[in-house]
Amino acid sequence: MKKNIALIYGGDSEEAGVSIKSGRNVADCICRENYNVYEILLRGASWRVLNPCGCAVDMEVAEKCLNTPQSVGVEVDKTDFSFVADGNKVKFDMAFIMIHGTPGENGLLQGYLEMMGVPYNTCSAYVSAITFDKHSCKRFIEHAGVKMAKDVFLRRGSAWNAEEIIGELGLPVFVKPTNGGSSFGITKVKRVEELAPAIELVFKEYDSVIIEESIVGREFTNGIYPKDGELVRLPVTEIVTSREFFDYEAKYLGESQEICPAQIPDELTARIQDTTEQIYRYMGCSGLVRMDYIVRNDEIYFLETNTVPGMTAMSLVPAQVRAAGIPMGEFFNTLIDNIK
Repeated sequence: MKKNIALIYGGDSEEAGVSIKSGRNVADCICRENYNVYEILLRGASWRVLNPCGCAVDMEVAEKCLNTPQSVGVEVDKTDFSFVADGNKVKFDMAFIMIHGTPGENGLLQGYLEMMGVPYNTCSAYVSAITFDKHSCKRFIEHAGVKMAKDVFLRRGSAWNAEEIIGELGLPVFVKPTNGGSSFGITKVKRVEELAPAIELVFKEYDSVIIEESIVGREFTNGIYPKDGELVRLPVTEIVTSREFFDYEAKYLGESQEICPAQIPDELTARIQDTTEQIYRYMGCSGLVRMDYIVRNDEIYFLETNTVPGMTAMSLVPAQVRAAGIPMGEFFNTLIDNIK
């Protein structure tokens, strides 16, 4: 009998629109001969099954429902993670989370599913919470001996001094929300007088900020996922952009070049993949994860962990899967088959 999969996208962050595109791309690739795929648009307290009949959802319908979530489909019963269609109760056997940002990448949704006893495709609630917060993730990983940029962490209301921060980190620096994604809210600060406005910009939306030294080098990213008890290391991608850094426009509006496989020596490729696997195992990750790096003078510096990587047509992991010669349908079947 087919298993019922809850494919969950949307969410409550600035990345909700990207999440819908990722979710719809996954929906188009999953083999529906093997699974009943129900697409859920999660927006605040509204968890809406857009296709209670099980048929594919049109992209325009999904995007429209982002602003008017109760205009299509039926609501999920959160007491047992089910829904009712034509008088019949449908319970989900597993969840496939494609929400970037809160609540799908920071452990909140994972915590609910763990309490419901529903298996899902990402890292645990605990690991997701740590990896989503850039400061917490770096403090955890630094004990694994991985190189990282120096940083200063501030919470809203903390006392700080611009000259002291610049004296410690140098210029330029990157000012980031600790728990944002898709490069929202990031500023590259080149002069000391630019630091205060950059910090204030983050505090308009977030409660904490991380200020990092700039590591000048080549940017790489690498995905990894489990299959039959082993870890599959995807090809390494180099990201080249004419912008100041790999921001939202570079990621999603075509203002970057992603070279996959990266045109680098095999030895460097292996070291990047080794680092990805080292961090994955050290953090206790599960499911598909993507790690980002800067390489300077042949030294690998960790940037961040992505536990719900983008899956749009332009996203990095799908390109790595294609470069590895793996059919997308087979890839998603593997991710689903390895859900625990």
